[in-house]
Amino acid sequence: MEQLTIHNLPPELATALEEESQRLRKPLEKTVIELLRQALKVRGTSDRRKSNGLARLAGTWTEEEYEEFQAAIASTEQLDEELWR
Repeated sequence: MEQLTIHNLPPELATALEEESQRLRKPLEKTVIELLRQALKVRGTSDRRKSNGLARLAGTWTEEEYEEFQAAIASTEQLDEELWR
């Protein structure tokens, strides 16, 4: 892995980096690498996107299943005007 030393880092930038490191609860080096990746839109080979486990289910309904679901919840979508007076 390459190493990089930065000289003459402006104090306000050093402070901002340290604050971000504390906010993320990550070491300063990892924070800087993450910020550089974001700024340059570079994704690492070991980076994994966080997943809630539901991504594999997205878009898996057929049109027929979708229509069935919409029909099943249709009654819950109607407002009772009497209740809102």
